Amino acid sequence: MRTLRAIPPFLLWLALPAVASDHTPPPVQPATTFAAVEVHDDEKVAIAAEPYDTKEKESIFKVDYLSHGVMPVRLIVTNNGDRPISLRDARILFLTAAGDKIQAAEPEDVERLMTRKERQGSKIPMPGPIPSIKTKPKASNQAIEQDFDTFEYQALVVEPHTTRAGFLFYDVSQLDHPLRGAKLHLHKLRNADGSELFYFEIPFDKYLKSKSSQMN
Repeated sequence: MRTLRAIPPFLLWLALPAVASDHTPPPVQPATTFAAVEVHDDEKVAIAAEPYDTKEKESIFKVDYLSHGVMPVRLIVTNNGDRPISLRDARILFLTAAGDKIQAAEPEDVERLMTRKERQGSKIPMPGPIPSIKTKPKASNQAIEQDFDTFEYQALVVEPHTTRAGFLFYDVSQLDHPLRGAKLHLHKLRNADGSELFYFEIPFDKYLKSKSSQMN
């Protein structure tokens, strides 16, 4: 699992309120306002995971990730303590129902997946060793890079009494029902003394249950 990419503090959009426009990050709210959340009262930290698993929700992005088997997951970290916590060494994994671990994707990973899917979709079902027609991916590399620059979780430090939020992108193209029975697992978060916090494991079933109840 890669570490979070460093970025100068003045560029952290997470510290700013969202502006009402297309392709804009949603407003930052405390982790406890989301359905899929785990709260560590002793450490005064709450972390939530909000999948963007519908076309409507993912319309904030420039790229249609879901159609290419990529699941955007919004990570929300609330520090209710009096000292900062660090995610500089954090490992944030998508754990499938079968126990497989999926690392967050980089822009080039998403581009490769989209290119592969476009090529597979262009195959013509004819007998004989006829090669498939190769096409370029529908989304340009620049669009993916812009989405990652705008939306990716980038806060290496969460200050006292502060909430930081952003997105991670996971390749779930091999899963029929990626969220069912899956979890977001976080470890190697550290307090101001450098001691590791107890790991977080957030079941996506909490999100699915909440989503189901809203539809009824």
